[in-house]
Amino acid sequence: MDFGLVLQTDPPASQVVSLMRRAEAAGFTHGWTFDSCVLWQEPFVIYSRILEHTERLIVGPMVTNPSTRTPEVTASTFATLNDMYGNRTVCGIGRGDSAMRVAGRAPNTLARISATMKTVRALGRGDEADLGGGMVVKFPWVREGARLPVWMAAYGPKALKMTGEEADGFILQLADPYLTEWMVKAVRAAASAAGRDPSDVTICVAAPAYVTEDDSPEALAHAREQCRWFGGMVGNHVADLVSKYGTDSGAVPQELTDYIKSREGYDYAHHGRSGNPDTAFVPDEIVDRFCVIGTADAHVEKLRRLRELGVDQFALYAMHDAKEEVIDAYARDVIPRVNA
Repeated sequence: MDFGLVLQTDPPASQVVSLMRRAEAAGFTHGWTFDSCVLWQEPFVIYSRILEHTERLIVGPMVTNPSTRTPEVTASTFATLNDMYGNRTVCGIGRGDSAMRVAGRAPNTLARISATMKTVRALGRGDEADLGGGMVVKFPWVREGARLPVWMAAYGPKALKMTGEEADGFILQLADPYLTEWMVKAVRAAASAAGRDPSDVTICVAAPAYVTEDDSPEALAHAREQCRWFGGMVGNHVADLVSKYGTDSGAVPQELTDYIKSREGYDYAHHGRSGNPDTAFVPDEIVDRFCVIGTADAHVEKLRRLRELGVDQFALYAMHDAKEEVIDAYARDVIPRVNA
């Protein structure tokens, strides 16, 4: 199993670079960041520094969207980084929750994501792409052998289907084994129906991880409070699914939707941060299911279960008060045991 570190690009950018260097030394293979230009600093500028100061780490957004930048600009940015540092980027893409809503825009449609994925992937590897209206373009400077995998974030049935049909990877932002199994099956079934080899779709589970020294009630309570924000973030996507499919249609598991019944609203000023006041509705059960918390033994046990379900990478969110500690704990007590 590969391991990734997910950060927000809060200033100073040097701290983001430092943590990514620490992660690479700890055995992490991927470095991810949020991409919401109003809330945080521009990630692609920081990727250049991360790539310069690491040797193998693969970087990318978790996730970008089709509208903050035009597809050809997104493709050119990735292709430039790959030309400078080798093929060391992944384009994670989704509808654009915080990036779009903070700017007063609605998240993107699946049709727009589909078109953007095709354009970004083609241009990033040096092929031609149709930008619409018959405008076909190609980057003349992309070298032979360039590649740019595109991984799609998804929860709902239509998005999961499109991920299996079109994406190089699937990003699932929660670590609940039951829901992971349900969604991985949906993606793989769609890939198979489209004539693809399901194993060609990389499966990445992303969730907060907090390692405690023991399993005392006090230690677990602190870990839950540091990670409760994640249930609120996921709840934004779940609320969209409920408004579209309802809660009893069977299109979306109730194990995903039931917990947002007490959700009242969401202020993106606190997005992705511990202590978010808009996540009081998230119960401890959801924190335990969606995140990976507890002793190193608990992390190893849960990650082994996820690996058995076909997960290729676990990307841990480190938006809490123990960023360095969780990186070091994974290097010492988790990664070697999971990959033994």
